[in-house]
Amino acid sequence: MSAFPHRHLLGIEGLTPPEVTALLDRSESYVEQNRRADKKKSVLRGRTVINLFFEASTRTRTSFELAGKRLGGDVINMSVSTSAIRKGETVLDTAMTLNAMHPDVLVVRHPESGAVKLLSEKVNCCVINAGDGSHEHPTQALLDALTIRRRLGRLEGLEVAICGDIVHSRVARSNIHLLAIMGARVRLVAPHTLIPAEAERLGVEVFHDMHEGLKGCDIVMMLRLQTERMQGNFLPSIREYFHFFGLDYDKMANAKPEALIMHPGPMNRGVEIDSVVADDYSRSVIHEQVEMGVAVRMACLELLSANLVEAPQHNI
Repeated sequence: MSAFPHRHLLGIEGLTPPEVTALLDRSESYVEQNRRADKKKSVLRGRTVINLFFEASTRTRTSFELAGKRLGGDVINMSVSTSAIRKGETVLDTAMTLNAMHPDVLVVRHPESGAVKLLSEKVNCCVINAGDGSHEHPTQALLDALTIRRRLGRLEGLEVAICGDIVHSRVARSNIHLLAIMGARVRLVAPHTLIPAEAERLGVEVFHDMHEGLKGCDIVMMLRLQTERMQGNFLPSIREYFHFFGLDYDKMANAKPEALIMHPGPMNRGVEIDSVVADDYSRSVIHEQVEMGVAVRMACLELLSANLVEAPQHNI
């Protein structure tokens, strides 16, 4: 049996510790591969990967593109702004069209939660969720975990504070699931308006004060304000938000002296994080996260495509 016996990667929720470990262990080998002069392998030779992004993205799309090409696959990027969807075609019609082209992997980002799962039920290929609404962003959580594991040697027993716009963050949800699976303890730190109503049921601690929330933490993970998803007044002002919830050295002093600083990007400097803190390369691992992203996505593409032989055929 495969170390990762799934046809799709739609989320972290529901995975087992061995399955998460298998993805992280395979990713480790690609970190070193990507640092060599010859970065290419032929694992995906003859395979076709389509990046289908219904939302704009720079880091995630480029990372998946690099991952597919470094594995020797044929990679096609589809931007919805230039696709038939802008002309009235439905998501399922797009799925049917793409399915007829016999791709091997679809990497999908969509603004609606659950849309990627729906697509996965209508195509014959593997599907990787590159972020759906406020639901999940599994490869981001995996690259965060890989970054932490490489720096601190473990995930189990760590105290991780996730701070900022939790209610709109798929990154937060995937990280909460993964860290819980691997035995870490998670705290959410944000204003009342940015904490989801179901937060307590996720097995996390909730804080509304940065100084209290960061006490004794091993990891401080900042999130950007997703103003494009906000309808109504979530904050009095950006200036006030930074004063109380923006990460600076005064607030970082409450965490452990060696605590790592993380951010999935893109960063809003002076909003959720101070520039001096973001650029503190003795503690900030933000650029390492970007590097780990390519390795993680290579591992996901390899392990999922290896399961294609047994994939059933679907008719739309």
